[in-house]
Formats: sequence, C-alpha cells, structure tokens
Amino acid sequence: MQWETVIGLEVHVQLATHSKIFSGASTAFGAEPNSQACAVDLGLPGVLPVLNEQAVAMAVQFGLAVHADIPEVSVFDRKNYFYPDLPKGYQTSQMYHPIVGPGEVEIALDDDTTKRIRIHHAHLEEDAGKSLHEDFHGMTGIDLNRAGTPLLEIVSEPDMRSAKEAAAYLKAIHSIVTYLGISDGNMAEGSMRCDVNVSVRPKGQEAFGTRAEIKNVNSFRFVEKAIAFEVERQIELIEDGGKVVQETRLFDPERDETRSMRTKEEANDYRYFPCPDLLPVVLDQAYLDHLRSQLPELPAEKRERFQQALGLSAYDASVLSASRDMAEYFEAVHRVCGDAKQAANWVQGELSGALNRENLSIANSPVSANQLGELVQRVLDDTINGKAAKQVFQALWHGEGTSADAIIEAKGLKQVTDTGAIEAMIDQVIADSPAQVAQYCDAEPEKRGKMIGYFVGQVMKASRGTANPQQVNGLLKEKLDALL
Repeated sequence: MQWETVIGLEVHVQLATHSKIFSGASTAFGAEPNSQACAVDLGLPGVLPVLNEQAVAMAVQFGLAVHADIPEVSVFDRKNYFYPDLPKGYQTSQMYHPIVGPGEVEIALDDDTTKRIRIHHAHLEEDAGKSLHEDFHGMTGIDLNRAGTPLLEIVSEPDMRSAKEAAAYLKAIHSIVTYLGISDGNMAEGSMRCDVNVSVRPKGQEAFGTRAEIKNVNSFRFVEKAIAFEVERQIELIEDGGKVVQETRLFDPERDETRSMRTKEEANDYRYFPCPDLLPVVLDQAYLDHLRSQLPELPAEKRERFQQALGLSAYDASVLSASRDMAEYFEAVHRVCGDAKQAANWVQGELSGALNRENLSIANSPVSANQLGELVQRVLDDTINGKAAKQVFQALWHGEGTSADAIIEAKGLKQVTDTGAIEAMIDQVIADSPAQVAQYCDAEPEKRGKMIGYFVGQVMKASRGTANPQQVNGLLKEKLDALL
C-alpha cells in the first residue's frame, strides 16, 4: 500500500520584549535560576496581570506579514493543568478568540517551485518555567525565570506532506519573525521551537489518520529526523496490524527516534474559560494601519525583487533572502561592486565557507560588506585575478589590512595586463620548454587544449600569479600554433 504523510506544525516563538507578557520582570536569557520571576509570574494572591503592549504589536505585525485576518477583538483564556514548572496551576493563553486569524506562508521547494501553507491562527500566551533534571541527585529542580515570557504560538493547517516541506515551512516562519525583529529566532536558546503533528493515511484517502504530536523540537534538522522516524513507525505499526493512538511523544536526538510521553489531552481536559483578570483586546483600523506602515520588506518580497530586478536565479535569491542579515550584507556588497551575480557568488561561496568553518554568523563577519564589495570590484576591473582575490580575502579575514586596495598594493598582487610583458614571459617559457613544445606540436589537434595547461602554469608561476589568465591563454595559443 502507498502511504501519504500529513503534517501540521505548532510553532512557539518567544517574542523579543524586554519584559514579560503580564509583568515587568526581565526576559533576558541566561540569568541565575529564579532571579527573574516576580509575584505576578508566580500568581501569588492579590496580584493582577497587565498586558504587555509591545507583545500585542509584535503579534499583529506577524499577522499582517502572513496576510492574516486580524480580529477586532481577541480574548485571553485560562488553560488549566498542573505541572511543577507552572506555578499558577494554569497558563494564560487564547483558545477561542486568538489575536491572529487565518493566513498563509509561501515556502520554496527543491525544484524551484513554491507552495502555500495555510495558517489556522496565531495566539499569544505565557511560557511556563523549566524543569531541571541534572545535578539534583534523583530530584527535579525548577527554574521559573522563563515563566511569563511572551510566546506567539503559530498553528498551521495540516498542509505539509513531507519532512522537507515541514522544515521549509519552519525556516519560512523563522525568516519572517527575524525580519520583523519580533524574535531573535535562536532555537538553541529556546526562542523558537515547535510541536510536530504527524499522521499517515493510504494514498487517496480523504480522512486523516490518527496523529501523534512530537513536543518541543528545536532545530530544522531535528524536525526532519523526528518526522522521518515517526512516519516509518506509524506505517510499520499499521501494516503489522496495530493501531496508532493519539499521544504526545518526545524526540531523542541522540537515538534519532521518538518515544511516548503521555496520551494526548483534549481541549476539555484543560477546562478553558475566559481569564477574569484581563479585558478583551480591541484593535481599531488606525492601529492596524500604523503597524502595517512599519513592516519591512519581507523575505518573499525580497526574494522576488532579487530575481526580477537583479537577475539572480531562484536558488540564489532564496538563499540570500532567507536571513535578513545575509540579505542586507549581500545588498551592501552589490552597492559597492555593481554586479549582483558576482556579489552573490562571493557571499555564498568564499564568505559563507569561512563563516561556517569558524562557526560565525554573518553579523560577526571579520570582513565587512564594503571590504568584500571593493574586493569583488577589483576582480571585475581586472586589477587582480581570481587566485589573487582569494589571497586578498584571507588577508582581510585575518585583519592584515583595512582594505582590498591596501592589501593588493602591499603584497604586489596587481594583475599584469601589459601584453608586452606577458609576451616576454611566454617567450621565455617556450624557450625553456623544448620537449613540451615538441609534444604539443606532435599531438592530435583535439589533445592540444589540455596540453596548453602546462605552459599556462609556467607563465603564471613566472608572474607570481599576477598575469591575466585570459590573456595568457590567448597569447600562448597564438604563439604555440605559430610553431606548428
């Protein structure tokens, strides 16, 4: 039997506010345990929550960015459950009237096509604390610093049909929230994580299969691996005569497998009811228009502009627009050198390779966009050749000079383009290589193209790599063919 995978994601985005969603406590990452949890976060008697206006604005900006309906009124509810890291015994969330309604996100697929993934809604809620299981000798420690941190939970429709589509969707959400500046998207620190809902069904069947929810997956790679394992587990289970049960599972990245955590709760298990301490949020059109006017150019728009206005391929445009820092760096390089394709090649090639080797983000690149743009410009105007350009890049990377021009001058890398000087070097190489010249002359015409490489190498060596390779090739062929 052929099977179809059905996937939906619930993405939790930690909003980049300085204080929590209902209190003035700090949201800074890395503080000592329980040093950033106040009376409001703990739900102590007599305290009242006050909604963080910035969190509302960030949620609405996301909604506008994904072309979602923004309801005029949204309401906070209490979601009741009991867990050690939830001190109030309930989580303030939005069940029935979320702040963001239906929207959509466009994802890029491997074959350069796109697909639209529907968003069911996005709602605001507070994060819980964190249970610590290490260094407590069989006990559990509780850190409540994260309790009350504002989250935007983005719930997709079950529109994804493969692990790759799910990862592409998660990357698209990451791009949008970081472009907007509403989250740093740091998955290692928990700023963005997702619950993955996976089911399988026979191909052609309309009804969905029973789904399993994989909780708190915190990397693009782990999302793909968790889905791959879960799909195989469910298919094997059904084909062996078993039945998939609705449950919550955890992904173990060390074993690349999911394991059962608990049977899945239903909405009525949480006994939702409107929060009596918070008024409904009412948004007027003027407020929405104001936030819409502040939206930056978003990834999909930038990707299209890179293709249409700059002539980049769909692949190049997609890679360069995925990150706002990457896009801005590329555009700065392009402004200096004026050649979009060459700027794209250097940013994605030499620069990205060096950043990956050193595990650096592009925001922390030792080579500035202006420096790289000047370097590319020197290649384009034939001041240096490609080999010398890589030397200049390495010198810039290691701080050996402040500009490409200064390094070119200091290292004597300026390309020799004087025809007379290149001819003199060629004549010397030919005179010093009688055996190779004889072999060239005796060879079949179709083999001479490869044999000319020896002479090119000798000329480049004589010029210490500064001769123009195109001129060397052309002049060498003329002079060697004249000897036939």
